[in-house]
Amino acid sequence: MAFASGNAGAHVLTMRFARQVVLGRWFMVFACLLILSASGATYIFGIYSKVLKSSLGYDQRTLNTLSFFKDLGANVGVLSGLINEVTPPWVVLAMGAAMNLAGYLMIYLAIDGRTARPPVWLMCIYICVGANSQSFANTGALVTCVKNFPESRGIVLGLLKGFVGLSGAIFTQLYLAIYGDDAKSLVLLIAWLPAAVSILFVHTVRIMPCRRSAAATGNDAFFCFLYISIALATYLLVMIVVQKQVTFSHAAYAVSAAALLLVLFLPLAVVVKQEYRTQKELHDSLYRETPTVTVHEPAAAVPDERLQMAASDPKAFQQTEQSTSSCLGSCVRHMFSPPAQGEDYTILQALVSVDMLVLFLATICGVGGTLTAIDNMGQIGQSLGYPAKSINTFVSLISIWNYAGRVTSGFASEIFLARYRFPRPLMLTLVLLLSCVGHLLIAFGVPQSLYAASVVVGFCFGAQWPLLFAIISEVFGLKYYSTLYNLGSVASPIGAYVLNVRVAGALYDAEAARQHGGSLAGGDKICIGVQCFRKAFLIITAATVAGALVSLVLVWRTRKFYKGDIYAKFRDNAAAAATGQEEDLKESTPVNGRTGPLCVDSVQAATATPRSHRVSSNARF
Repeated sequence: MAFASGNAGAHVLTMRFARQVVLGRWFMVFACLLILSASGATYIFGIYSKVLKSSLGYDQRTLNTLSFFKDLGANVGVLSGLINEVTPPWVVLAMGAAMNLAGYLMIYLAIDGRTARPPVWLMCIYICVGANSQSFANTGALVTCVKNFPESRGIVLGLLKGFVGLSGAIFTQLYLAIYGDDAKSLVLLIAWLPAAVSILFVHTVRIMPCRRSAAATGNDAFFCFLYISIALATYLLVMIVVQKQVTFSHAAYAVSAAALLLVLFLPLAVVVKQEYRTQKELHDSLYRETPTVTVHEPAAAVPDERLQMAASDPKAFQQTEQSTSSCLGSCVRHMFSPPAQGEDYTILQALVSVDMLVLFLATICGVGGTLTAIDNMGQIGQSLGYPAKSINTFVSLISIWNYAGRVTSGFASEIFLARYRFPRPLMLTLVLLLSCVGHLLIAFGVPQSLYAASVVVGFCFGAQWPLLFAIISEVFGLKYYSTLYNLGSVASPIGAYVLNVRVAGALYDAEAARQHGGSLAGGDKICIGVQCFRKAFLIITAATVAGALVSLVLVWRTRKFYKGDIYAKFRDNAAAAATGQEEDLKESTPVNGRTGPLCVDSVQAATATPRSHRVSSNARF
């Protein structure tokens, strides 16, 4: 951006500055925060699962089967990763919006009686397609942010995943304000709101790496985003507690939702501040130097090497083309010869590596167990005799502490890694062991302990995701991160199917059948008592301990890698790029006859200056 005067602040309230804000990398972060805060509808399955069960006459095992396909869709995002490798992020976001609207809208029509009752297999497809949109949103938004801020990936993952964790509580507040206490309408909200947000910001999310060190310039902004997210989580927690104690009218819910939206849009102020800082830095750099403009002669055309080879040696050219076409065979041959940890693995190399296998097994046990608790929280509270209002409180508490786990593990692991070389895999082990406390509280049904259990389970479930995705990006590199990120997520539905459907669902139905005369015929049969989930969560506890022991293998294998400076190459690349950018700008980017170093997106905004103002009167040719 050019300045005609020495006052940088005089040009803030202009259309040019607004354009700089909207096209800037920090507005992209804000857009990603909103997209992800509307993409975690799968975490409030416990609220509308009861209306699914009663409206369609399902037993618990059938409901858990639906829950499994929900988790399968939400976490098997390999397709979105592969698409994101070859297309810009807006394609992935648009596809996710369409899938979200189609899948959840069909579920709403089924439970509201507007269509004939679909068979179970068709409902499984509906919920799988709708939930799979979450992986498209995560791939398009979160992966793009990690690539834009590689030196702050733990912070980025923790912050963005934290907003995903808060989305359950956000959805709860919004649906109460819009539709009232109607679980069917919650499904309708889940259908249209995430799709609308993704479409609104679909062209904002794109790769815009900064040529300077992101860690040096961006962490202050990320901490501002963190403080706002803490305020948002605190507000949601207060509203959850107050709404449990006081009966709200529809107007009161509307007022609380309006305040929620105000806090949710507060990060926009941080975006404007960061862009103003960029503008001011540019302004200062412009007036520190003597204005110069250098005119370059066009370089002579360089002959195409491939054409030269084809003309001089046709046989060698043909062999080169054949070797290029056999890339797949080369990939297969080298898949068992991976590079060093921290370098860019291919997809096949990462897929067959021991490190990925160990991480995969630990995730199956850890995420599978906590996800089973989250998906069954409605039935757990019902079996232990908690009122319906308290069950909604548990689901909202899980959402809040899910957020807390994500931001804590993301920011804390980044700080401990930078200061003390504390390895992320070891922190993952500690989180798995902590989750066992929540499983045991559910298993033994300690009076009024479900509040504490929901806190522990929600925190540990959230804490595992930033650690998992940061470990994948660090050990296997960022080149194919879109796909590898989603490969790591596949472990979640596998664990959910084994522990939720085959263990928790089967044991619940067996106990319910025993309480109702040995049969579940006749529709929904409710199991009452601590014995409904005791065996299941004792098994889950044992599986989680096994996952923690497995994760220690990864701690041992990566101990030397995490003792080194794993971000050194990113700092070197940023420094080299910054030097090159300064030279390029001095030679070929005239802005009022002056130039200075700034980020790529800011350069584009800066150079959008009328021609009459570009060359000063004392320019030298």
